Amino acid sequence: MQCRGSADPWSSGGNDMTSSSTNTGVVRGGAVAAAVALSLGITACTGEPPEEASFSSGVPVVLGDEPSQDAVGLYTDRDAAVAAAVDALPELVEKALEQTGVPGASVAVVSNGEVVFEEGYGVRDVTTDAPVDVDTVFPIASLSKPLSSSIVAKAITDDAELSWEDPVIEYLPDFALNDPYVTEHAKIADFFSHRTGIPTGGGDDLEDVGFDVEYIMSRMDQIPLASFRDTYQYSNFGLTVGGEAVAASRGQTWAETAQELLFEPLGMTSTTTVHDEYLAADDRAAMHARTGEGQYEQLFDRDADAEAPAGGVASTAGDIAKWMTMVLADGEVDGQAFIDPLVLAKTYSAHSITGGDAKNLTSRTSHYGFGTNVGATVTGRVSISHSGAFGWGTATNATMIPDLDLGIVVLTNGAPSGVPEAIVSEFVDLVQFGEETRPWLDLWPSVFAHFSDPAGDLVGETAPADAAPAGASSDYVGTYTSPYFGDFVVTEANGTLTGALGPDGGYTFELDPWDGDTLSFVPTGENALPGSLSSAVFVRDGDRITGVTLTYFNTFPAPGQEPNGLGVFTRVG
Repeated sequence: MQCRGSADPWSSGGNDMTSSSTNTGVVRGGAVAAAVALSLGITACTGEPPEEASFSSGVPVVLGDEPSQDAVGLYTDRDAAVAAAVDALPELVEKALEQTGVPGASVAVVSNGEVVFEEGYGVRDVTTDAPVDVDTVFPIASLSKPLSSSIVAKAITDDAELSWEDPVIEYLPDFALNDPYVTEHAKIADFFSHRTGIPTGGGDDLEDVGFDVEYIMSRMDQIPLASFRDTYQYSNFGLTVGGEAVAASRGQTWAETAQELLFEPLGMTSTTTVHDEYLAADDRAAMHARTGEGQYEQLFDRDADAEAPAGGVASTAGDIAKWMTMVLADGEVDGQAFIDPLVLAKTYSAHSITGGDAKNLTSRTSHYGFGTNVGATVTGRVSISHSGAFGWGTATNATMIPDLDLGIVVLTNGAPSGVPEAIVSEFVDLVQFGEETRPWLDLWPSVFAHFSDPAGDLVGETAPADAAPAGASSDYVGTYTSPYFGDFVVTEANGTLTGALGPDGGYTFELDPWDGDTLSFVPTGENALPGSLSSAVFVRDGDRITGVTLTYFNTFPAPGQEPNGLGVFTRVG
C-alpha cells in the first residue's frame, strides 16, 4: 500500500497549467524562459524586490510579472519568516512523535539554495533503541516518484532523441496493455501522470505475492483498463513502466539509470533503488507497523524492488535536500546547468486532475504533474509535493514552494499516520502566517488512520451459525490456474489445507472451513495488514471442484473498485 499520490495534504488547491505565483524577492541566476517561469512559479531575475499592492484593508498582495503570479504577502519578511519556522521545527517534530508514537523521524529544510536544517529524532529501531541521526537511511516509498521524474528529465536533457511524448513500446516492444490502442499510443508522459487507465493497485497484488517487475509487466495486458487519458488512476506499476522504458532506451537497468543520472551527480551517496543495499546500510531505519493506538512494532520488511521507480528508493533527509536544491535552482547544480529548465518545468506542470468536489464550487481543484502533486498554498503560491507510505512501516513527505525558494522533507519509520504531513503543514503555516491555521497534528492522523485497516471481505465477520460443512479435504487439493497469477496449488497435510501462490509457491496461507465450499484465508502483504480475512469460494460441478475465486485477489485495493476477474482460477490438475 502506497500513499495515494493525489494527496496534497497541506495544499489548499490546484492551479492550471499556466498559473503560478510570485517571486518574493529571491534572486535567481540567469534569465528563465516565460514557460518555465509560469510553470515553476519563477519570475524573471531582476534583482529588484517585488512590487506590493497596498490596500486600505491592510492585506498585502505581492505582485508578480503576471496576474497569475500574484500572491498574498507573508506576515513578515521572507527570511525572518523562514528562520522563525525553522526554529520551531524541533518542538513540532518532538511533539508529533510523542503524540502519535511513531518511533523516529529525520527532517531537512532547504532555503535559498542552502540546507538550513537537518536533524534526526527518536529511534530508528524500537528493538534496539538506536537513535535516528542525519545519516539514517529510510525507505521513502512513493516519494520515489518525483525523484524518478527528475531522472527522466535528466535523461531527456542528455538525449535529444528522447521525449516525454515517446510511446513506451518504442523502447519496450513486447509490452502490452489490455487495449491495443492504449498499448500503441500510451506515452512516457501518460504513465508518469497516471492517465493510462491502469486502475489504482493494478500489479500491486502480483508484487505482494512475490513476483518481480518482469513478470508483472508481462501480465499487465490482463488488467481491465479505465478510460484512456480522461481518468486519473494512481498506479505504481504504470509509473514503473514509464521508468523502465527510459532505462531501456539507454540499455540500462533502472538502478543504473538512477545512479548515473541523479544520485551520483548530486552527491546523493546514501540513496539507492536496490532493497539489498538499503538492508546493508548500518545506519538504517527499520519499518514499524501500527499495531494499536500509539503502538508500533517491527514486524515486516518491505522489498519494493519490483516497483523501484514508483516506490523503491531508500534515502536520507539530507540526500533528498540535495535533490530539492537542484529543483529549486531550476535544474542547476552548483551554478551549472544540469537539467534543461524547460524539461523540468513540464515535469512540475499540471497534467491530470486529481481532486476537487464537483458538488461544491468552493472546493479547489488539485493536479498531478509527472510523478508529483501540483497545487497551491492558501496564499496562492505554487506548491510541489508528494507523500510516500508503506503500511508495513514508513511514511514520508517532501514539499517545495519555488516562489519562496523553500523546501522541507520529513521521513519517518512508522506506518502512515499523518506525521510527515502534519509537520509540513505546520511548517508552511508558520512561514506564511507565523502561526498554525488548523490543529494539523489532530487532523492528519485521523485522515491516515485507515491505512492500517485490515483487508478482505470477511473482516469483522464470523462463520454462519448454520454453516454447511466443507467437503472432504481431498475435494480441494489440486492445481488451479489464472492467466494473471499463474498457478494456485492447494495441498493437505495432517488435516490442514494450504494454498500456495507466487514464484515457487512461496506465498502460502491456510484454508479454513467457513460455509460449505466457501473457505477462509488470511492474506498478507502491503495491502493486507494484520487482521485481514477473506474468502476462497470454490466452485463445485457435481462431485468435483472445478475452480476457485480468491476474493481478496479479485479486486484492487482502491475504494469502490469492482471485481476484476483476475482472482478467478480454473482447476487444471
